[in-house]
Amino acid sequence: MHCPECGFANADGANYCQKCGAFLPEAAEKEGDTTEVYQVAESGELKPMDLEEVTGEGATLVIRSGGGRSGEAFPLGGERMTIGRSPEAEVFLDDVTVSRNHALLVRRRDGLYIDDLGSLNGTYVNRHRIESHKLQDGDELQVGKYKLTYLGQ
Repeated sequence: MHCPECGFANADGANYCQKCGAFLPEAAEKEGDTTEVYQVAESGELKPMDLEEVTGEGATLVIRSGGGRSGEAFPLGGERMTIGRSPEAEVFLDDVTVSRNHALLVRRRDGLYIDDLGSLNGTYVNRHRIESHKLQDGDELQVGKYKLTYLGQ
């Protein structure tokens, strides 16, 4: 699939251009797609969650696609949370397209922000590469090959 912005030949099924990060409209998700939400239990098993219950506890990130982990939810508590390939990251995304210390979620006076930490592939919010961005309910984040949705309180 060729990028409409730069012409780069991307793999079939890609949602964003690997070279410039542009959205590939042919790969847009079909209407009616739904995502089940789950969390990984301490035993490593998937624990189904009710989306309303999860978001009722506060802001949440939900993986929409990538890495075979669609539906995994990360409640966003505390002042800072790291996103990356490092096993110590609170939002652990194990793929070579994700930097070890890729991004940081940080709570500031006026809301929750995502800051890119100088990652090689960049951090995208709503298909735009960002350095820092104040998150709004429904924002789509892309970290490497992972697409996540931010669900505010």
